[in-house]
Amino acid sequence: MTSLDAQFKANLQAQVKEALAEDIQSGDITAQLIPEENVFSATVISRESAVLCGTPWVTEVFQQLDSSVSLEWHFSEGDELPPNTPFLTLKGNARSILTGERTALNFLQTLSYTATVSRQYAKLVDDKKLSILDTRKTIPGLRLAQKYAVTIGGASNHRIGLYDAFLIKENHIMAAGSIGNAIAKAAQIAPGKTIEVETENLDEVKQAVQAGADIIMLDNFSLEDMAFAVETFKGQVRFEASGNMTDEHIIAVAKTGVDYISVGALTKHIKAIDLSLRVDEE
Repeated sequence: MTSLDAQFKANLQAQVKEALAEDIQSGDITAQLIPEENVFSATVISRESAVLCGTPWVTEVFQQLDSSVSLEWHFSEGDELPPNTPFLTLKGNARSILTGERTALNFLQTLSYTATVSRQYAKLVDDKKLSILDTRKTIPGLRLAQKYAVTIGGASNHRIGLYDAFLIKENHIMAAGSIGNAIAKAAQIAPGKTIEVETENLDEVKQAVQAGADIIMLDNFSLEDMAFAVETFKGQVRFEASGNMTDEHIIAVAKTGVDYISVGALTKHIKAIDLSLRVDEE
């Protein structure tokens, strides 16, 4: 995502600003129970194994809320955290730390889970010459954040959105009249953009290859048909496998020789890593 550095930074700042605003609005009335001048230190702990991800969001939370709060990270972005591991110490105004706690942890717990799952999938095929890809099945408003987390976990990004590559699916093909028509039109609309075509059988694969597709998605193909397509059109096009990617199936699919395997679960089946913040004893 290096080409999106400026967009990424602006997006991060906006996400944090919106998240703080929805939580605080007119003010944190509970934090006002604490004397304004009180300072303390607090530690954030992971209660389960996780890949740490989201540190830029946490830093931005306190930069916007109270830049005098200091953050000391005991692990780096992308490190694997063992269970019950303290990985962050915050020092500063007590009100500020407690006000920013939930927003910071919300980003951290979500992005760390995405990175953790991505690492698990990437390790399944780390001995194969292929990439695990994410999809556009992301949490609204967190597209770039989740795609960033995917890369921290060791998987790769598919297209970021509808603007940076073509993915021609069944409905597009029907509306255009044929696979050939759709690919020809795509090449006219945005020359140089990657053109990928979703196919459901070997005849569609042949049509897409002949029409000049860059990537062909093999959607819910049998292992036999995947292997046949790869062997038949090797060197002419790249192949992406998609659909029902359980752990066992991914390992089998990787052996067919495809270039990519896309997994919606990286960003769609989201839970939260169990994190907690505790105030350090004096």
